[in-house]
Amino acid sequence: MTGTGETNLSETGARKLRHLEACLLPESQYARVTTGLERVPWPYRALPDLDLEAVDLSTPFLGRMLQAPVLIGAMTGGAERAALINRNLAAAAQRLGLGMMLGSQRVMLEHPAAAASFQVRDVAPDVLLVGNLGAAQFGLGYGPTEAERAVRAVGADALAIHVNPLQEAMQAGGDTRWSGLAARLTEVVSALPFPVLLKEVGHGLDAATIRTVAGAGFAALDVAGAGGTSWARVEQLVRYGEVRAPDLCEVGLPTARALVEARHAAPGVPLIASGGIRTGLEAARALALGAQAVAVARPLLEPALESAGAVEAWLARFIGELRVALFVGGFGSVEAARGGVEFPG
Repeated sequence: MTGTGETNLSETGARKLRHLEACLLPESQYARVTTGLERVPWPYRALPDLDLEAVDLSTPFLGRMLQAPVLIGAMTGGAERAALINRNLAAAAQRLGLGMMLGSQRVMLEHPAAAASFQVRDVAPDVLLVGNLGAAQFGLGYGPTEAERAVRAVGADALAIHVNPLQEAMQAGGDTRWSGLAARLTEVVSALPFPVLLKEVGHGLDAATIRTVAGAGFAALDVAGAGGTSWARVEQLVRYGEVRAPDLCEVGLPTARALVEARHAAPGVPLIASGGIRTGLEAARALALGAQAVAVARPLLEPALESAGAVEAWLARFIGELRVALFVGGFGSVEAARGGVEFPG
């Protein structure tokens, strides 16, 4: 690698670390917008007629069986600390039988030395592993070749393509040329031999977007709604050290509303609920709105900096709360709960 390449990789790694540090700040979270999941009523059965330990959390997803309907959401890659985070996350996912999404792999395609920070198969040989690339890159020259490289290089089972126009618009030097991208994604997805997911990063997948890519063949949709981490806020914190456009940073479709819209816009397509989901009861409500699984990211960041055991402990508590929620709701399985509650209003 040339000296210029090493410098660029160092700069990218530093930016990734600033992202992580910003995500840990309370200012990175939505200030006024909530997920809307708190408005979803949850049933209570005084005689649930089942045993708590008999509640079946196993969930089929993308051809694999998860021990609980939970994926570790996309976070990071490209820096030494990112490697530690990813390996701790992956080890916990392996122990609990969950799925895991990697952070954006663009850095490893452009700087092969960064690939090590994404390598987790040695500690998580059995997990459902999902690679990750940004949609904007497919408008700037990426195609099926780069998508396959990203997946094969890490031994992933599927690829997530993330859409994040607001984040890019707030980022210094962000990719903001999005014309014709929906048609380009349709071309790319149809040429790939593995499942491809479409996901937002925390501002919500809307019904119009979902309908626009309806013919692309996405295997699942991660609605990644508003109410948790605002990546528009993260980018401003990284760029300026403060949030200078707070109103724009509150733009987005709340998670509960995004789930409802996606369920109607793409009936039959598996949905992942993410964006501000912090408790097992919130996860249960998301499943009841029609999600196949939920994804959690930001709450796992601090535990992942500590150890795989700390990540496992947080997830075990979260899954335990989900089990209790289903139990008191009278649901013996995830499937029994799915779609069983309507969003008010």
